Amino acid sequence: MRKYFLSASLALFVAATAVSAVAVPTPAAAAEIKYVVNNVPITTTDIQHRNAFFRLQRRKGDAGNEMIEQTLRLAEAQRLGIRISDKQVNDAYARFASSNKMQVAQLDSILAQAGVTKQHFKDFIRSQMAWNQAIGARYRAEQSSTGLSSQQEAVRNMLKKGGSKPSATEYMLQQVIFVIPPAERKSTLGKRKREAEALRARFNGCANTHQFAKGLLDVTVRDLGRILAPQLPPEWADQIKKTKAGGATGVRETDRGVEFIGVCSAREVSDDRVAQLVLQEENANTDADELGKKYMEELKKKANIVRR
Repeated sequence: MRKYFLSASLALFVAATAVSAVAVPTPAAAAEIKYVVNNVPITTTDIQHRNAFFRLQRRKGDAGNEMIEQTLRLAEAQRLGIRISDKQVNDAYARFASSNKMQVAQLDSILAQAGVTKQHFKDFIRSQMAWNQAIGARYRAEQSSTGLSSQQEAVRNMLKKGGSKPSATEYMLQQVIFVIPPAERKSTLGKRKREAEALRARFNGCANTHQFAKGLLDVTVRDLGRILAPQLPPEWADQIKKTKAGGATGVRETDRGVEFIGVCSAREVSDDRVAQLVLQEENANTDADELGKKYMEELKKKANIVRR
């Protein structure tokens, strides 16, 4: 379900190296309302930014239609109670810059030069993150209503395809949180990150973490128990899979403070529960595009879209 954001992000980076050759559109003297979608205006400036985004990605598209769909995605997410915080968006933006070996300021500059702007890209990130969650909720609801989520049905479907029960890595994990009160975040973030890095460097399995943490101020250690690979939190999954048993992931900033995950153990398991999760993941990845298109068509039919 995460591939919507990732595919667009990678396309952006491929084109970013040639940003100097991209023609930046001349800003309009004043933004005019082009569409109104369920009382939400879409302006000519919004459409200009999206057209610039297309040029940066080296692809063609209907900017007006994309902005209509983005507006509908955000509205549907709000209706479902899905909230993507500014911090989640900013973290995703920073991770994108870091994964492409850029500083955030460099990414800001690329987007500004291309006529996209960082705010437009952040709005795009927010809509994609929210839409992924909406599609995930829709998929789970449909699977539940058809009964395909039961373990026995999952195994039967898997065996019908001529395969054996799949295996997956089962992790024993430990979460270490260096808590930072919101009011102290700016003043203590650097210090807390250094403390977290120091403890991470000493990490050698999960047996002594609680003892190490006792001598530190406001450090919480949580034993997360056994978690299968398909169940890993998306924001941690890649790092956990790259970390050997007895090691720890890198330190990340979160809403709680700064944290890392210790991998106590990792082993391959195969049972009905694994078959269920693997089948659901495969179906979700296969059906995501089709389900997203169907979902959007329904939203458009119900929407009040006025062209000015």
